[in-house]
Amino acid sequence: MGSKKKGIWIGVIILALIGIGLGLYYYFFYPRPSEVPVPVAEQPYVKEPSPPTPEKVIIAEEKEKKEKKEIPPAPLVKLGQSDDLVRERAKGLSPHPEFYNLLKIKNIIRRITAAVDNIAEGLSPAPHLNFLAPQKPFTAKKEGEKLYLDPQSYQRYNLLADMFQSLNAEATIRTYRVLYPLFQEAYRELGYPRRDFQDTLIRAIKELLRAPMVEGEILLEERVISYQIVDDDLEYLSDAQKNLIRMGPRNTRKIQEKLREMALALGVPEYQLPKARLYATKAK
Repeated sequence: MGSKKKGIWIGVIILALIGIGLGLYYYFFYPRPSEVPVPVAEQPYVKEPSPPTPEKVIIAEEKEKKEKKEIPPAPLVKLGQSDDLVRERAKGLSPHPEFYNLLKIKNIIRRITAAVDNIAEGLSPAPHLNFLAPQKPFTAKKEGEKLYLDPQSYQRYNLLADMFQSLNAEATIRTYRVLYPLFQEAYRELGYPRRDFQDTLIRAIKELLRAPMVEGEILLEERVISYQIVDDDLEYLSDAQKNLIRMGPRNTRKIQEKLREMALALGVPEYQLPKARLYATKAK
């Protein structure tokens, strides 16, 4: 009986030692719940981008320059006091002896802005450019029972067309860019707070480039205080375009050629500009 009890106690002691050992192991070596390390997912291998080539850097810089809008400079003077500045900036734009006399008018920027706006809308700019009106009156000639626009009337505009043709297109556009804030201010005065005057200027140029150079006599119909063109293809042109064709094919060509040069100097692609076209009158 004694040996049996002794064997039991030895078993209990051995079990206790095993339990203590396991407890110490778990206490010192097995991590507690708060200390269980979270497995870190292995990051996928990402190849570092190679440095851009010089060509790509140049292309990116050019693209950034094109997309970046330049902030227009502040006006150099007040709009109402800008005439002297315009006259000073206009020196050297044309070698024509009569050119500078045109700039003796007042409110130059406002007049030009209003005229450009009218042309862009297809309207006659005459109310704002009365200082350009020819001294000689318009004349018509009669052949039998028919009435035609007298080609002699075209010569009234020769001086104006010659002066316009004499302008240095690139220098004129450079001067315009300097004066642009004043044009934009004058354009806002007309009631366009959110429009860009240059967009309107380009529309006006395109409007006049769409006018045909008319070959042949233009048949007229007398009205109470004016004349109407009988040829519907010409009569249905905008008033701005009819003003141009009444200057005659010689002068129309000169003005359109210079307008095209100016549009290109403004950065308008050639393919976006209306092509020059001739129109032969129908009736005789």
